[in-house]
Amino acid sequence: MRRIAGLLVVPLLLVSAACGSDDKGSDSASASASASAPTEGGFPAITAGAKFGEKPTLAKGTGTPPKELKTKVISEGDGATLKNGDAIQVNYLGQAWDSDKPFDNSFDRKQPFDLTLGAGMVIQGWDKGLVGQKVGSRVELVIPPDLGYGAQGQDPIKPNATLVFVVDVLKAKQIPASAKGTPVAQDNTDLPKVGTNTDGKAPTLTIPSKVTPPKKLVSNYVLESKGEVVKETDTVVANYVAKLWKDGKEFDNTYTTGKTASFPLAQVTLKGLKNGLIGKKIGSRVLLVIPPDQGLGDKAQQSIPANSTLVFAVDILAKM
Repeated sequence: MRRIAGLLVVPLLLVSAACGSDDKGSDSASASASASAPTEGGFPAITAGAKFGEKPTLAKGTGTPPKELKTKVISEGDGATLKNGDAIQVNYLGQAWDSDKPFDNSFDRKQPFDLTLGAGMVIQGWDKGLVGQKVGSRVELVIPPDLGYGAQGQDPIKPNATLVFVVDVLKAKQIPASAKGTPVAQDNTDLPKVGTNTDGKAPTLTIPSKVTPPKKLVSNYVLESKGEVVKETDTVVANYVAKLWKDGKEFDNTYTTGKTASFPLAQVTLKGLKNGLIGKKIGSRVLLVIPPDQGLGDKAQQSIPANSTLVFAVDILAKM
C-alpha cells in the first residue's frame, strides 16, 4: 500500500523513513568540552544546558556502550504519565555514543517533534524508553543498535551505532478511537459518501461511478463535533482512508496499521489536505476531495498516477 505520510510533511530524523543532520550548535568549544567529560553510570554526561528546555551539550561516551536500553530521568516533571497510544510532543538532541557532535536536534529548528507513542513512528528505543515517563520530564536514553537503526544504519548514523538522546517531554494527549458528532447530510450524489460509524473502525468511502471529479477542493463535514477549530499553526492527530477518484483504489489507510498520523499543518506539503482541514473542528470527520493542482500535480508518485484526484475520509482526533 502506498504510504502518503512522506508526501504530507517534511521528514524528520526520527521518522523511520528519513534521517538527516540538522545540528547548528556543535561548535568547537562545545565539542571540546564534551570530549573531555565523563560517562556517568553508563550515560554520557550533559556538560551544558542541563535544565529542561535548554539545548543540551552531551559528552562523548567512554568505554563499551551498553547492549540494552538504558533510561535515566534527568529531571522529573509533574504531568501525566505517558502511555502507548498517546500523542506526545517533545524536543530532543541525538548523538552517537562514539561521537561528540550531535547528528540532529529539534532545539535549533525551534519546532518540537510530534509522534504517537507506541505506533512505530520512531525507532523502538524511543517507543520503549518514553513509556512511563511524565510530561515535563527530561530523559536521557541510551539506545543499542537493535532498538535503533541496526546493522543498516541511516545516514549520517553509521551501521550498528549506539545512540544517545536527551528528550524533553513537552505535551501529551490521549487520543479518542473515533471522530464523533452530529451526522451531516450527504445529499450531493456527485460526491463520495462516507460512513458515519463511531466505533474506531475505518469508515466506508464510496466514490460515485461515471462522475467527473470536481475541479475545486471539497471539504465537507460528515460528522461535526463541537471541538476547537483547527488552525494552520496546529499539529493534527488523525486517522484517514485515502482513495483515487478514478478507480476507487485505496492507496493509504491508517486504520489498517493501527497507527494514527501526526503532522504539523505548517509543514504539510499536500496543499489540499492542509487547506481542507484548516477551519474544521477537532473531533469531526471530514470528506476531502483534492484536485490535482492541490494534490500531487502532473507527476506520478509510486501507485498514484499523474493528475490524480485524491479522496480522503479524515477523522480529526486531536491537536497538539
